Amino acid sequence: MPRDVLAPISLSPRVVVFDYGEVISREPTDDDRAALLARAGAPAEPFWSAYWAHREGLDQGTVSIAEYWARVGHDVGADWSPIDVHELWSIDHRSWLSVDPGTLGVLHALVAGGTRIALLSNAGADFTGWLRFGSFAPLFERVFVSGELGLVKPHAAIYEHVMRELGIAPDEFVFIDNKSENVAGAEAVGGAGHVFADAATLESWLRTLSA
Repeated sequence: MPRDVLAPISLSPRVVVFDYGEVISREPTDDDRAALLARAGAPAEPFWSAYWAHREGLDQGTVSIAEYWARVGHDVGADWSPIDVHELWSIDHRSWLSVDPGTLGVLHALVAGGTRIALLSNAGADFTGWLRFGSFAPLFERVFVSGELGLVKPHAAIYEHVMRELGIAPDEFVFIDNKSENVAGAEAVGGAGHVFADAATLESWLRTLSA
């Protein structure tokens, strides 16, 4: 059944910059997590602690995929082969390749209203193909991926880079992310921010900016 099309949202000259994970995408499902854990052959704790503890290096592009999984394996006492790593990467990567139709509706409403939008994701360079060439990619004026920039949220430098590249002042920068610390980072450089919980709440908040 076709989904309703939202009324346009016009925020020019503001530019709305979106996070990807758990904003445009849905979070990995319980089944996704169970599949990764089963392939890792490790207990949930310390696996998830190690998984997140080493993520910033992967997202910043300073740690390779192989190095990342070697560090996780070290922490959980696993000696994974290169083939194991390929499978772990594949299961993990697929778990983030989803879309939230509600958020996509908001993106289309912004574009229909003439609002410039961009994407800023803390992600490894292996996600760039999906983010730049997926079906939603043409909606964005620019796509910024931390693993290519060598910068990560919530550090000020990544937001300042995005604003320079988009040619906007801080008061024209609107940032949407599911993590409060990343939104706080955008606000610290003078932008406006919204901590994403669901698409309906985001839509309502954006419409208050246009009022």
